[in-house]
Amino acid sequence: MTERKPTLQECAMRYGTGMGLLWSFKFMLFPLGLRIPFLLLLFIVLTLGVPILGYIFAKKYRERYCNNAISFGKALLFTIFMYMFASLFVAVVHYIYFHFIDGGFVFEFYQNMINQFKTTAQAELLPSIDQLQEAFDMVAALTPLQITFQLISNNIFYGMLIAIPTALLIMRKPKNQ
Repeated sequence: MTERKPTLQECAMRYGTGMGLLWSFKFMLFPLGLRIPFLLLLFIVLTLGVPILGYIFAKKYRERYCNNAISFGKALLFTIFMYMFASLFVAVVHYIYFHFIDGGFVFEFYQNMINQFKTTAQAELLPSIDQLQEAFDMVAALTPLQITFQLISNNIFYGMLIAIPTALLIMRKPKNQ
């Protein structure tokens, strides 16, 4: 019997799950990092490492399932799918956190920062801080589900942007035999 080769979508789901696990761990560092600065630094470093991990996963996909040759379109589709599945995976963590755990902690933290800016700001900066306060009030009024959908949209959008250079780096023409 011949072994069935997994489809691009199946592979993207597998690698997207791995990426989603990293994003979930990384997201847990964010609220903790608001109290412990080292964890916030670790969050930032892991965030900067996401495109590198995406490149590694796409390269593994090319080597294992594409005979080390992949077109730009297929590489782009794989990386977009991978980031999309990772976004869906971490969305569950986002929703659980904002609905059951957060209790307004993150928004309270940022509200306190804005209030500190108001007290120490010079007079010419106050209109800008008031605009920032208005924007923040709109974001703070979102429900956990709305926040989750916003984060999904952001993750997919940035994943699509990261997918373009990744696909350019990963594409490789088949060697003539």
